[in-house]
Amino acid sequence: MEGVAIERMKILHVNHLLDPEMGGGTAERTLQLNRFLRREGADCAMLTLDLGELDFSVEVLEGASIHKLKCVNERYFIHLGWPFTIRRIIENFDLVHIMGHWTMLNGLVALTCMVQKKPYVVCPAGALKPFGRSRRFKKFYDFIIGRNIVRRASGWVAITEAERADFVALGIPTDEIEVIPNGIDVAQYEALSPGEALSSDPVLELVGGAPYFLFLGRLNAIKGPDLLLEAFIQMADEFKDAQLVFVGPEGGLRSSLESMALEAGLEERVHFPGFLSGREKVSAIRNAKCLVIPSRSEAMSLVVLEAGACRTSVVFTDQCGLSDIAAAKAGLMVEVSVESIRRGLVQVLTDTEALNHSRGALEHLVKSQFSWTSQARLYLELYNRIVD
Repeated sequence: MEGVAIERMKILHVNHLLDPEMGGGTAERTLQLNRFLRREGADCAMLTLDLGELDFSVEVLEGASIHKLKCVNERYFIHLGWPFTIRRIIENFDLVHIMGHWTMLNGLVALTCMVQKKPYVVCPAGALKPFGRSRRFKKFYDFIIGRNIVRRASGWVAITEAERADFVALGIPTDEIEVIPNGIDVAQYEALSPGEALSSDPVLELVGGAPYFLFLGRLNAIKGPDLLLEAFIQMADEFKDAQLVFVGPEGGLRSSLESMALEAGLEERVHFPGFLSGREKVSAIRNAKCLVIPSRSEAMSLVVLEAGACRTSVVFTDQCGLSDIAAAKAGLMVEVSVESIRRGLVQVLTDTEALNHSRGALEHLVKSQFSWTSQARLYLELYNRIVD
């Protein structure tokens, strides 16, 4: 009977951004979870806004459909299509899985589920705490509807143990919160063997074969690229061959970062190739001396899993939700400060033995504990318990 329940279950994943460049890790998580749930026999689809590039390949969607709503304001993601469009879509599914938190789409979907008595699961992925820009708007959203969205859900998913506390603060019993970490499709990162370079690699062309630290993510304050650049500036004279590469879309800081590098006389050693994906991104990670995650706040960084799949060492702050990886000596955890990050960069360049050990430990950890196949099965178990 369990197999029949899984085959018939219809799940709608809701995420306001699915474009990889605009949506980052949240978009990647939604697409991968959708793919692997379908492989396990579930009938999945996605609801999103018509922003960015949504013409995904057959390999990415694996037969899933995407329902798109017209966005009329990209700053606050205001859209058209409710109540009738959303209501008609949700009627066709057994369960709704809402990603993220502070969006009009999430609020209207949750209200529709309440009216239809449709079970829904929330997975904020670190978004329950007001942080970053628009804090007043986020607090107002929580007061009006955000807290009720969480409290009236049928299931709650934290992606780290630490995120449990965010749910508990809203009155959710700790034993009802499922902890399901992010996952990764390792096969996507095996296109290049270790050390192999593309015939035309934008990052290797920029650095000219020199060792480089890699930042991978949106260039905004919450991700901490300014902290990383300042740390690099402070150790640049001591390690004159090292370079720094910021791979990711603009998030409001690029011009100031470029000005910082220019003022320090390091414009030839700090590079901004923009957003990379596919084989170019894999190559950039594989050939980096180290991937650095200097975030000021993050539930669980997906890029650390990408580094593990590429056998690349990582340095990350203690606000990235990666304490388990640090405890396994699979990466170097530092404080959220310029000085602590600087010491981490220096250690990467001077302690070869520790670097090699952490690289191998991270690869093993990622492949053994963070596959999307196993994570999708955990989600299916949760969904079935709720629907039953």
